[in-house]
Amino acid sequence: MTYALPALVFVMVALATVQTLRRAAWWRLGAAAPVAWGAGLLALPKRYLVDVHHVVARDAYASRMHAVVAGGLLAATLLAALAALPPLGGSRIYWAAVALAFGVTAAGAVLVGARRYPKRPKRLSGGGFQILPVLLLAYAFGGLAAALLLAFGVASAPALVAAVALAAGGGLGLAYEVRSGPMRHAVAGALHLIAHPRPRRFDGGAPDAALVALDLDAPRLGVETPADLAWNRLLSFDACIQCGRCESACPAFAAGQPLNPKRLIQDLVAAATADERAYAGSPYPNARDVAAPTEPLFRVIGEGARIHPDTLWSCTTCRACVEECPMMIEHVDAIVSLRRHQTLELGAVPAKAAATLDNLRAAEELGGRPLAARVDFAAGAPLPVIGEREVDVLLWLGEGAYDLRYGRTLRALVKLLNMAKVDFAVLGAEERDTGDLARRLGDEATYQTLARANVATLARHRFKRIVTSDPHALHALRNEYRAFGATYEVVHHTAFLLELVEQGRLAPGALGGASVTYHDPCYLGRYNGETEAPRKLLDRLGLDRVEMARHGRRSMCCGGGGGAPVSDIPGDARIPDLRMAQAAETGAGIVAVACPTCTAMLEGVTGRTAEVKDIAELLLASVEAGR
Repeated sequence: MTYALPALVFVMVALATVQTLRRAAWWRLGAAAPVAWGAGLLALPKRYLVDVHHVVARDAYASRMHAVVAGGLLAATLLAALAALPPLGGSRIYWAAVALAFGVTAAGAVLVGARRYPKRPKRLSGGGFQILPVLLLAYAFGGLAAALLLAFGVASAPALVAAVALAAGGGLGLAYEVRSGPMRHAVAGALHLIAHPRPRRFDGGAPDAALVALDLDAPRLGVETPADLAWNRLLSFDACIQCGRCESACPAFAAGQPLNPKRLIQDLVAAATADERAYAGSPYPNARDVAAPTEPLFRVIGEGARIHPDTLWSCTTCRACVEECPMMIEHVDAIVSLRRHQTLELGAVPAKAAATLDNLRAAEELGGRPLAARVDFAAGAPLPVIGEREVDVLLWLGEGAYDLRYGRTLRALVKLLNMAKVDFAVLGAEERDTGDLARRLGDEATYQTLARANVATLARHRFKRIVTSDPHALHALRNEYRAFGATYEVVHHTAFLLELVEQGRLAPGALGGASVTYHDPCYLGRYNGETEAPRKLLDRLGLDRVEMARHGRRSMCCGGGGGAPVSDIPGDARIPDLRMAQAAETGAGIVAVACPTCTAMLEGVTGRTAEVKDIAELLLASVEAGR
């Protein structure tokens, strides 16, 4: 019986390998994707121990639990396997070390069980996940008992047989679960981190959030069935442990719209396999009727398909789900790929979205307004239009320029630039929409048309950098236009204004007696990693700054991204109402914003007590107060 535990481990590994290969059969159904296997393998320890655990650690209990159970399980299994070597298997001291490792595993298994029993948190999935603690406990306590008996020199006894049998029941159960149960997360998760479709997100620099340009000459545009996704995207879905962090962060889920990112990922899996175990997590709020999968590679979207279109159009593309996912799954990439098929192949978009896309195609502007009218907000204020000369700053106005409310923000920004004697100009009638909204709605063709036209326009002018108050325009110009060979230095207006203050070109006075909380725009914070400049600027104004519970890269969306206002999917509440309620909890009298979309969404909340002000407006008031 000395070699019973090592033999068990070898059988477990063999069974897990078979189950993994069976599971890999459907990963291989996906489209080809380039993977740098060598670099991925070398990066795996850092990606797992640093990047993954940076996210896991946001839940202190889950972090401790995962470190103990995963570390103990790997150590105990490896040590038990090495006991097949005669010098080790015959050493009572070595078996004591094995017992210690199984003891750690047992402690971790208890923590896993305590998290799910007697009452499971709502965001955690049940079903097969409720069996996981039982299997872990059986393997850990069986292995612990067997190793202790061998450490005390008991090499053959009914107790040892019973201990090994208990360990076998748990261990073989864990290995079997690798194909379609909770343990598939462990194997698929490691492979996913190696073959991640966005390896640059682990580099530690700016977030890698730019969408990949679609080949418009491809025989099929976007994703209709799971097989249209890249194989490593399918693999990534199996990395999901159904922890529910994405659903807790999703603004659409919170508002009662029919979207749950966790359920969406599992529906994509079910549409591909048609034989998945029943989903046992939170459903889509106000779920629409859909069809159950009847065959592998079932059609994904449609009223008679797996996922209802309203689920797809509820997403604000805020990437809160991506930010909170401990396994680095890219939910938004999948959603946009599905939208591309709906829009480009089927023309199946919500009615208001269709009208907006028509405007973009016909007038190169969301509302169908004349491009020359974009500068009307200035109302006679000095606003130089770029010509043949080179300027230091090209001010990109964005869609906010057409909005009467945001016109006040832009006038404040222009006045500050003039006060600081900045050499700037605007494009005037040459400025088109960046195409960002078209791209989020899946209309890649319109996006690429607008992007190429803008790149050609910008190539005709000379400037050192672009400044914009619109994070969506910033993201498009800075990151997504790179696919068209365009590289610009693009700066958000808060970062540029902070630079002017630090250079002494603007001298803010103190705006005392007021408290302010800052709302991070998704496309500035999560998409571009800029969270500090707006705060540093606010701190220069002498305001009492307080943070909302959700802030920085974990901020909650205003509800205006991803085409949500024109998709207009109803829910139980409005996302901006929820966000302003969070702001009200701080007691702040001012909600500082830094995005025209956020301004419109948050100022549109009725019954609010806080004033919504762009940081440029606050800075102008401060500079004028200091004179």
